[in-house]
Amino acid sequence: MTTIKGPGIFLAQFMGDAAPYNSLASICKWAASLGFTGVQIPTWDSRCIDLQKAAESKTYADEIKGIVAAAGLQITELSTHLQGQLVAVNPAYDALFDGFAPENLRNNPKARTAWAVQQLEYAAKASRNLGLDAHATFSGALLWHTVYPWPQRPAGLVETGFTELGKRWLPILNAFEDAGVDLCYEIHPGEDLHDGITYEMFLAKVNNHKRACLLYDPSHFVLQCLDYLTYIDHYHERIRMFHVKDAEFNPTGKQGVYGGFQNWVDRAGRFRSLGDGQVDFKSIFSKLSAYNYKGWAVMEWECAIKDAATGAAEGAPFIKDHIIKVTEKAFDDFAGTGSDENFNRRILGID
Repeated sequence: MTTIKGPGIFLAQFMGDAAPYNSLASICKWAASLGFTGVQIPTWDSRCIDLQKAAESKTYADEIKGIVAAAGLQITELSTHLQGQLVAVNPAYDALFDGFAPENLRNNPKARTAWAVQQLEYAAKASRNLGLDAHATFSGALLWHTVYPWPQRPAGLVETGFTELGKRWLPILNAFEDAGVDLCYEIHPGEDLHDGITYEMFLAKVNNHKRACLLYDPSHFVLQCLDYLTYIDHYHERIRMFHVKDAEFNPTGKQGVYGGFQNWVDRAGRFRSLGDGQVDFKSIFSKLSAYNYKGWAVMEWECAIKDAATGAAEGAPFIKDHIIKVTEKAFDDFAGTGSDENFNRRILGID
């Protein structure tokens, strides 16, 4: 068993134009003041990092590590959630996702996809230069608009979609293999990889690539009514990252999983600050510890109600209180009598 590292914080939801949220140095000092010991860095935000430069210059990567270390923190992982989304975009979503790409690539899906793939390749090298062993991303989606099909999906559509998704990601996974870094897909509604079944379908298309790993975030499973504890039993060998995020699902006679096109406050399923939702974190931390999860517990703050600064201040102690310092001996060792093979055979009556 392993004691989980943390608490960490994902910086994406906190970066802004005002201090202390407007530079890597100042936001790290802020995070440290709240009790966090690690930061997960969004690579699309130039206030945090120049991803290409971090991939091409070990000196620059060391400078980034130095900025974080100066605040008494470590980098937990890098994130390419937005770039990963652009590896696979159905045309129905082109206009909505164009904003994730540089302005000169908008209205040019092929160039946008090529840029996204390059970004992921940079991320592999940057992670290596920073001494990291895991990286967070999204899978993108070619099929999501057919998740609840009407009209019915044409025969072979899902097979074609996952074949194409695997084709696009396999070279990226190979780049992460070359870098010695696990690529962790956040299993998330809106992505083609949104539950265990779709993840397994994807694995089949990338030859069960050993770098095709998982970012575990139970909040997305609460909103899907998926058993997020048994999920750990199924996939613990692939879980390399952990977002600590809370959620609640309170269906009514008027709405359920799909939310009735309501805003976050008025939806049956909504994300909440840590401790305000329904996620059983005690059981999650116990399972991950028992399964020898070696990574970080990183708070991703999203809440429809609570102020962000308050959620962050509450988050570090919440995670710290849930991290289990695992035992190095059995609780009943005091009663042990010792044994050897002959003694064991005698007990069992084996001649």
